[in-house]
Amino acid sequence: MIDRDLAELYGVETRVLNQAVRRNIKRFPEDFMFQLSQEEFTNWKSQFVTSNKDKMGLRKKPIVFTEQGVAMLSSVLNSETAITVNIKIIRVFTKMRKVLETHKKILKKLEEIERKNIEQDDKIMLIFEYLKQLEQTKQEELIYRNRKKIGFTQSKKN
Repeated sequence: MIDRDLAELYGVETRVLNQAVRRNIKRFPEDFMFQLSQEEFTNWKSQFVTSNKDKMGLRKKPIVFTEQGVAMLSSVLNSETAITVNIKIIRVFTKMRKVLETHKKILKKLEEIERKNIEQDDKIMLIFEYLKQLEQTKQEELIYRNRKKIGFTQSKKN
């Protein structure tokens, strides 16, 4: 989540949130937060079709917080609102993780079914190949039986 969205949720200004983070920077390693690169920042800004003064008037690249960074914010922003909002955010992250895990299981099942279908398709194709060979053999036998016989034949006389 970006700093301005978190600040809005916590009911503080973005600069206040970032100042609290800077004062406690040891609590926020790289896997808790990072600042957008210039390319990411440009791409992010280009996602907004209409000019939005809250999003487009940015002078600084936003700071992005991971789930752990959001959890750490509650200890930095020591207020009832921060604690309540933090609990809600962590619950949302937990639900998102469960949904993603469920999707992962569903995708795995679909992959297994697809693999089984491919195996079955191969087996069906093999059966058709055998049927073609059997049909070809029958055709060859029929041609052999119906061929014009050459050589001496004796006619039956009574």
